[in-house]
Amino acid sequence: MNKKLLITGAVFGVLGIVLGAFAAHGLEKLVNQEAIKSFETGVRYQMYHAFLLLLLGGTSFLSKKLKSYVFLLVVLGVLFFSGSIFGLATNDLSSFDFTSIALITPLGGLLLILAWVLMLIGIIKNKVD
Repeated sequence: MNKKLLITGAVFGVLGIVLGAFAAHGLEKLVNQEAIKSFETGVRYQMYHAFLLLLLGGTSFLSKKLKSYVFLLVVLGVLFFSGSIFGLATNDLSSFDFTSIALITPLGGLLLILAWVLMLIGIIKNKVD
């Protein structure tokens, strides 16, 4: 499980850097400033959760079972939250209308919140100081 967390965290980090550079240098002539700021929000939250996965993969304060739940919530949360923001921010560049699936953005946010809450509960219940 730790290796899966570390690999996924690293992949999210690499993609975050690539997407951030794309937002800063590739989108400026294609979409308005508001869309770029929105895209950057998706990148920022993806990076936060890349760091979370790297942290979890390098520690032992949560059980393997709890880590797998947090992992699933984070991966789905990032895909739904950041992914939908990327789509919405670049909606004018695509033939698919991402506004039709805009409700998955708050669902993704909720999954990310649940991942943090689950991790917090696991830390509180941990008997080791």
